[in-house]
Amino acid sequence: MADAPRTQLRVGRLTKAHGLKGAIKLELYTDDPERRFVPGAEFSLQVPESSPWHGKHLVLRELRWYNGHPVGFFEGVDDRSAAEGLVKAILWVEHVDQEAPEPDAWYDHQLVGLAVVRDGVRIGEVTHVDHLPAQDLLIVKSKGREVMVPFVSAIVPQVDIAAGTVTVTPPAGLFEELVDDEADEAQVTAPSGADATATDATARVEPAGDAPAASDRGDEPAG
Repeated sequence: MADAPRTQLRVGRLTKAHGLKGAIKLELYTDDPERRFVPGAEFSLQVPESSPWHGKHLVLRELRWYNGHPVGFFEGVDDRSAAEGLVKAILWVEHVDQEAPEPDAWYDHQLVGLAVVRDGVRIGEVTHVDHLPAQDLLIVKSKGREVMVPFVSAIVPQVDIAAGTVTVTPPAGLFEELVDDEADEAQVTAPSGADATATDATARVEPAGDAPAASDRGDEPAG
């Protein structure tokens, strides 16, 4: 177990100070808050370098639910002013890569670097993944530009990690300005490899779905 590969998982974001005693509302990016957000849980912080919290960790004292919304109480955050200084901070935890991923869910580091293929022709490469409330976006570099591709099954019908490819069926206009005769002659090639330190699990959703993607959702036999 100690030798298992490890990654960092994004499990939440601090959104708003709550009350006067340092509580902070949370947006959860995990399907398992009862395991991730327990008293004593320690989180790495993603904050601007100018923040006094840069390079520090947060330790959870308690997670409570108010009107169905999670609210965290953290060590060293004892008043509203301290809580407001942490708004927009993203919480990360260390994760041992031992569980099997869920169907149609991948960690970001598995997606970054994959060749993007349309009609058997390579048209770009996944450079990173953006996690939005409604859905995830694959950011694809194609002909020197970045294209935002909704990570839904109607547009991204296949992810083949072994082959190193993502197959897309984009709507008209999404890539047209970027594909030229040279790209039409290109062959599908595997990427050089994903960033082993990248994080998150990303779930592809059905076109009609509007549930927020969760970075820790690949954390169960499973965002």
